[in-house]
Amino acid sequence: MRCNEAPGSTPRPANPLELFWACNNLALQGFGGVLAVAQRELVERKRWLTREQFVEMLSISQILPGPNIVNLALGLGHGYFGLRGAFAACAGLLALPLLIVLILAALYSEFAHEPMLAGALRGMGAVAAGLVLATAAKLASTLKVNPLGLPLCLGLAGLALVAIAWLRWPLVAVLGLLGSAAVALAWSRLAR
Repeated sequence: MRCNEAPGSTPRPANPLELFWACNNLALQGFGGVLAVAQRELVERKRWLTREQFVEMLSISQILPGPNIVNLALGLGHGYFGLRGAFAACAGLLALPLLIVLILAALYSEFAHEPMLAGALRGMGAVAAGLVLATAAKLASTLKVNPLGLPLCLGLAGLALVAIAWLRWPLVAVLGLLGSAAVALAWSRLAR
């Protein structure tokens, strides 16, 4: 998907370097939970993507192997500047955070026995979960224009939740079954 479908219709990064710094900024703001920050920055602040484009790119990113946000950055960069943009976005997202993680890993190995550190990490996990839920709530409005419609989308999400959390099915099986069914249903409704 090309991000700039109608030239001049929406703002866009001027060059791969601007995309690199934007992705670097995303990674540093959302340390441990970049998705919520990415949605706010790319859709609401920079307006490089519409909500619908963001949800579409995120959906594709989630079914590809690898971290969702890295896949999203690759798609965003490729959509604007091809292979150069994909490399710039990915490098921006990973370079400085990688250095920070290496430093934190060295520090953690030194202070892992501290109870205060364990409590801080549990608290950060709760914050990250809250950010994911808040992002999902913000993006739920895009389901109104989805070819499947809001009730069917919510039903499929509920089935996925039951299959994974309660029945303990592997994610690959759930994506294979429910994902294939959702794609087939959407395809048939779009064909009409």
